[in-house]
Formats: sequence, structure tokens, C-alpha cells
Amino acid sequence: MKGAAKPLLVVEDDPGLQSQLRWCFDRFDVEVASDRREALAQLRRHRPSVVTLDLGLPPDPGGVSEGMATLAEIMELAPQTKVIVVTGNDDRPNAVKAIALGAYDFYPKPIDSVTLNLVAERAHRLFELESENRELQQRRVDTPLRGVIATSPQMLKACRTVEKVAAADVTVLILGESGTGKELFARALHEGGSRASGRLVAINCAAIPENLLESELFGYEKGAFTGAVKQTFGKIEHANGGTLFLDEIGDLPQALQAKLLRFLQERVIERLGGRQEIAVDLRVVCATHQDLESQIASGRFREDLYYRISEVTIRLPPLREREGDALVLARAFLDQYNAEYGRSLRGFTKDALAAIEQYGWPGNVREIESRIKRAVIMAEGRQLSSSDLDLMADNDLVPLCLQEARDQAESLALRQALNRVDGNMTLAAQMLGITRPTLYRLLEKFGMKSAD
Repeated sequence: MKGAAKPLLVVEDDPGLQSQLRWCFDRFDVEVASDRREALAQLRRHRPSVVTLDLGLPPDPGGVSEGMATLAEIMELAPQTKVIVVTGNDDRPNAVKAIALGAYDFYPKPIDSVTLNLVAERAHRLFELESENRELQQRRVDTPLRGVIATSPQMLKACRTVEKVAAADVTVLILGESGTGKELFARALHEGGSRASGRLVAINCAAIPENLLESELFGYEKGAFTGAVKQTFGKIEHANGGTLFLDEIGDLPQALQAKLLRFLQERVIERLGGRQEIAVDLRVVCATHQDLESQIASGRFREDLYYRISEVTIRLPPLREREGDALVLARAFLDQYNAEYGRSLRGFTKDALAAIEQYGWPGNVREIESRIKRAVIMAEGRQLSSSDLDLMADNDLVPLCLQEARDQAESLALRQALNRVDGNMTLAAQMLGITRPTLYRLLEKFGMKSAD
């Protein structure tokens, strides 16, 4: 609100009280709303830290139903906002009910400007403290290792393993599906070890043709084969003094497995076409999505090599097994790409949150990053929806309460009826067995139009 750090929204339909409260909150930047729809619009636009809410709002100025409904929607849209309910002097039961719904405090009329201002100041300060605490928690918990975003027990266990073994001079095998972050963990092992000042050299054993892989790893002498016009170092020599990361080692050809085993045992190599043994001092980290034990059983991977590369094994769980991490990652990538592309998208709709939690994410972190990035670029609304993410929430899952179940069923029936009659309101009402006014009321309730 006007760039100030203390935004406050007054929800009050009495023009005299509106003016009095504007004067009362002279240390805040105040916006005013007279009814629920205007209040929610101001909330979305200005994101106030504090809201004062009169429960007697039109079209029910003599009751509390509209005020309670407004409070419930504020709590859903902005649960961190501190709502101070302004009530009649003899309306304590409804004030207590409002507190149960999530209001921060209540204040009885008539208004004492000094006291109410102190209550609002205290509410704003609590809002600030909670915001600072969430930011600190986010920094501390979501990034246990540089570049790793996780809060699930499964990933935090893997991060603690890295912290324990990084300084030890052991060969580490990282197991996990594609997109789970194996290279991030390899980098963390390198940066936490005694050779962090050296280079981290990575090679994907599955991406290089078999006839070229040996020369890529071990290098070659001039004249070793047609086209070898000069002496060339391999990846192992380039990693001398640092860390060699062998990604997808499960795809290493059998002919190279014996030569790699000798290098791991002796820490010496010979370039192709050469006879000189070259000593190297480096750490080796391997990774694969393959089941190496089954490959050993079928004779495709050497058992002695397996034990040499797996002095310590770190298993990275797929995203579908990481409790709560999909939402944490989604929010982190939304913040990242909001900043990168100059967007100001404010979180996710309820259907998007449900879809993110329900989807299996076969591509793991790589897939969720790709979907969020595309959605940030293409989204037209203020929040990302499930359609922006090209995901669909499972409507067969049971909602958390009967009201949610009813709302989901009504919304689905409305959409299906309107689709079947091509948006004809009269035919849709007849198909649903309701009147046209009831149909319009339900469409407004769910924020739908016949064109939707």
C-alpha cells in the first residue's frame, strides 16, 4: 500500500467509522473496503499485514454471516494476515467464534482509537516476526546442502550422510532415479572434502560411444590411433588433485570395467598407446540409476568393481517418496523463475497444490522444475493453476471434509452440464434439475462462467 511497510485494511460498511478508523491508524497506510467482494479484492491487491473486520457487512448488516464468511476467505487466501474483529459490545460469543476461525483478536465497539491502534501495532509486529522466522527457517531447512532443496526425512538423511563422509577419503556410490539430484550430491561431496580446491570433472558413461569412452577416461598418446595427432589427457588426469564423477557407471562397458578397477586399486593409469604409468591423486564419486546387484547376478557388472566403488552408498529417494518436498520445490522454483522472468505470480491455486501433491513426478526434480518454469512463462492469471502446470488433480481422492466433497461434486456437475449443452444456461439448469437463478448463484460461488 503506497510502498509502505505497514499496510492495513479496514473492512467496514459505515462511512463514519471508515473515516474514524483512517484517522485512528495514522501510522499505517490504510485501505478501506465496504463488503466482502471489495475486501478480498483489496487483500489480493495490497497483501496487508493487518485487517480490521466488522462482522456486520452487507447484505447481512444486522447479522454476522457475511463477516464470518469474509473472515474464512481471508484465512484461506492469506493465513498469515492478522485479522482484528470489531464487534458489538454484547457480541462476545461471535467474537470467540471468530477467534476459533483464525482471527488474531477482537475489539468491542465503541472504538477507542488509542487502544485499537496499540492492538494493530502489536498484530503488525507479530506478523513481521513470523515472516522473519519463516524466512530463516526456509534458509536453514530447505538448503541442507548447496543447491539441494528438501525438508523430507528421507532427503535430510541423505544430506547428513554427505556431511559425515565428505571429509573422509572414500569412494562413494550415489544411487537414484534420473532427475533426483545425483550430480548435486557429487558436487557437495567434492566441496566438503580435502580436495575442494581442485576440479570436479564429470563424465557420463552412458552418453559416450564405447569406442571413444576409453580415450575420454584415460587419454591417449600421439599416433595411438588414426586421428590421434597429439598427446591428450583424459578425464582422470584432468581431475588429478580434485574429484572424478563417473555418472551412470552402470552403463560402463565390460571391457572397461577391468581397467577402471585397476585404476581404483593402484591409482595409476596408462594412456592409450603409451606404456608409462602415471600416478594420480583424486577422489572418485560414482552414480547410477541401475540396479547394480541385479547386473552382477546377470554377469553384466563386475562384483569386485562394485565393492570398490561402493565403500559408502548414498540412496536418493525419488520425489514421489519424499514427504512434502514436491510443494517445497514448487514454491522454490516459482520464486526463482518469478525473479528470472520478471513475473509476480502469487503462489498456486488450491487445485494446483492438490495436483502437485498427487502427481507421481516420474521425472523427479528435473520434471517439476521444467513444469514450473514453463508455467511461469505462460501463465495469464495471478496464481499458477493445475492447467498452467498441465496437471490434473485426482478428483477420486476423498477431500478432507464433507463441504469440500460437496463443492467438488457441484463444480464438476456444473462443468459437465455446461459442456454438454454448449453453454446454454436454460438447458444446463434443466439437466441439473435446478432453476436458472440457482444455476447463476452456483456459477458465481465457484467463480465460473458459461464459457468455462
